[in-house]
Amino acid sequence: MKNTLIILAIALCASCAPNKAVTASGLQYQILEKGSGTPAKAGDEVLIFETTSYRNGTVLYSNYNAASPVKVLIGGNQATAAVDEGLRGMRVGEVRELTAPPHLVKRKGYPPNVSPDSTLVIKIRLDKIVASQ
Repeated sequence: MKNTLIILAIALCASCAPNKAVTASGLQYQILEKGSGTPAKAGDEVLIFETTSYRNGTVLYSNYNAASPVKVLIGGNQATAAVDEGLRGMRVGEVRELTAPPHLVKRKGYPPNVSPDSTLVIKIRLDKIVASQ
């Protein structure tokens, strides 16, 4: 009975998140739109558009409607661990949706609207690789 429940749980989980990859850190991501060119890597300075929300859809932060993207150095501690890890391997124009557990989105100071124990959903579009090391 226990094995049947485990198999059922795995099957249900797999059907809820088709094409989602899970990394060793626990970050889940899904490629929503494919990009092109060389994959981004640690040391690359990139321009991104990002929307961060709770799993219920409540938006906490977004620059998708901003005139210009945000510049981030991958591996430079300029973003949360989830965003930093999620950017690695992305190609220009690619859009990923990350599901980030609390330990990957912790910051030193939280805005008042962000709970430090929340799993967050982060949608990232890699706009451009500005500089590469």
